[in-house]
Amino acid sequence: MTPSQVTEAPEEGYERGLGSRQVQMIAIGGAIGVGLFLGAGANIAKAGPSLILMYAISGGIIFFIMRALGELLLYRPVSGSFAEYSREFLGPFFGYFTGWTYWLMWVVTGMAELTAAAIYVHYWFPSVPQWLTALVFLVILFVANLISVKLFGEIEFWFSMVKVTALIGMIVIGLGVLTFGFSAAGDTATVSNLWQFDGFFPKGIGSSLMTLQGVMFAYLAVELVGVTAGESENPEKTLPKAINTLPWRIALFYVGALTVILCVVKWTEFAEGVSPFVKAFAVIGIPAGAGIVNFVVLTAALSSCNSGMYSTGRMLRTLADNGEAPKVFGRLSASKTPALAITISVGFMCIGVVLNYLVPEKAFGYVTSVATAAGIWTWLMILISHVRYRREVVAGRLPASSFPAPGGSVCSWIAIVFLLFVTGLIAYDADSRICLYVMAGWAVVLGIGWLYLKKRNAGATDRSEPALEQVG
Repeated sequence: MTPSQVTEAPEEGYERGLGSRQVQMIAIGGAIGVGLFLGAGANIAKAGPSLILMYAISGGIIFFIMRALGELLLYRPVSGSFAEYSREFLGPFFGYFTGWTYWLMWVVTGMAELTAAAIYVHYWFPSVPQWLTALVFLVILFVANLISVKLFGEIEFWFSMVKVTALIGMIVIGLGVLTFGFSAAGDTATVSNLWQFDGFFPKGIGSSLMTLQGVMFAYLAVELVGVTAGESENPEKTLPKAINTLPWRIALFYVGALTVILCVVKWTEFAEGVSPFVKAFAVIGIPAGAGIVNFVVLTAALSSCNSGMYSTGRMLRTLADNGEAPKVFGRLSASKTPALAITISVGFMCIGVVLNYLVPEKAFGYVTSVATAAGIWTWLMILISHVRYRREVVAGRLPASSFPAPGGSVCSWIAIVFLLFVTGLIAYDADSRICLYVMAGWAVVLGIGWLYLKKRNAGATDRSEPALEQVG
């Protein structure tokens, strides 16, 4: 394999319809999700103000992951990036396993988010059946994903705009309360709230560390920008810009927003099941604050579901192109979208809507924990692939990327150790441990599938180079 063969990005047949504006917002939106808007409440109750530090540390690790991914993307920008790099640097089985696992992550996330969106609408229209609302959202997003990648990008742009505007507004209002003392919270809002009530680590460092698994779930989907590589108008410019702006997005939207909220409202007032943003708006006394936040969380859920449909379709097509899924899923429609692959993925999301309607509330927590485990696997594959790629570059066997990660593979090794540590925390926690059992079962299913593929078509399991369809 010659260097020139490796660095040429294959023409996958997709429409390169995602402009810089859309890729930037997809990257921003990927870093702001339901995990922050809802999940932070339970984590504040567990860790107090030290949760800010957990988000900052995890954010640094996420940046290491994204810079590793960025170096790989500029080495060879392809739509099924994670699976393709796993296939090239770790072997065909790892590409197969990573592609299917990332598909699973987004399918189960789509199940949860779709149901969550219906619950949020129920807040305003309690008489409308929950299943009907979920179905309407499913159909709208499904049709949008089938029409064109430009429409997907435009919808994601505006969903992200709502989330970003709401968070900036919350930060500005919070700073106003702290500086000028207006509103019902003015008398008690102070920076000393960060340490005044039993210190910065009120429940101990151990309790703070146990929130890392929930914090990492909040960062899921930040890697979605990698899936857009095959459909970006100018990946050499848009992808590095999107990745390099990640630190300030994390600093502002996660660390900044939580710091302001915990200064305005003391941490002891937050509880599981209540959004810290809803609570903060209520304490400040903003009219219709709960309704505003409910709308923002609704857009976050729909944004995640929209992204899920997009990424599952692309990943399923990549698997099909590599002989690891039925070949028919590799076809593109006239609008250059993997329509059948999206349709099958949405079909599985429909099952999730039914299950979430029938099964108690714990189902939401279970599927999100499975998504976290699948996400950690994806991140580990990105990092290990990056380490292997750097080794090949140093040996002179592969050309250097135009967007090298700082520190070479050192930061990737740090991130790998951190992710293994978080996996250990998941195994230690009885409530979240179930996701590891699910992933073990998933591994068995994929292992059986791999043996079947090998028996039916040995060439497909030996191949490391994707054979992508030119047009649909």
